[in-house]
Amino acid sequence: MNTPTLLSPGEQSPSFDFRYANGLHGHTDELTGPYLVYFYPRDDTPGCTKEACAFRDKFSDFNEAGLTVIGVSCDDEISHDKFRQKFNLPFPLVADTDQTLVNAFGVWGMKKFMGKEYEGIHRISFLVGPDGVILKTYPKVKPDEHAEEVLRDAHAHF
Repeated sequence: MNTPTLLSPGEQSPSFDFRYANGLHGHTDELTGPYLVYFYPRDDTPGCTKEACAFRDKFSDFNEAGLTVIGVSCDDEISHDKFRQKFNLPFPLVADTDQTLVNAFGVWGMKKFMGKEYEGIHRISFLVGPDGVILKTYPKVKPDEHAEEVLRDAHAHF
């Protein structure tokens, strides 16, 4: 099995559709400012919830910085809607059920948990400039610290 190659700074981000928390649809090509694409393994799990809630808690700071936050997992829209409602998440969550984005960004691969190996999404994020070029890749994310780290980088870049 071929493992996708992780995208790097300087490469063009794949463009994709997403749905805002209010139900309206958008596309990354329509964004006029920078954005963060953060990949996470699964809705409503401890680490993923910590990460999502940290982005939620800093949402106004991201808006002030002009940065759009977009979460991506392989969960379906129903799961995303429940997760969004349960934790009042104000940013888009993309249901990548066919693994198009996880493969395009190179975040799908072998993982190990409690001694078992399996395939899944690695918790990796990409800071993308207004021109669609990846500025920074975050391959080792700490869920409860990541939002603050991205915000610092956004202020440094924009």
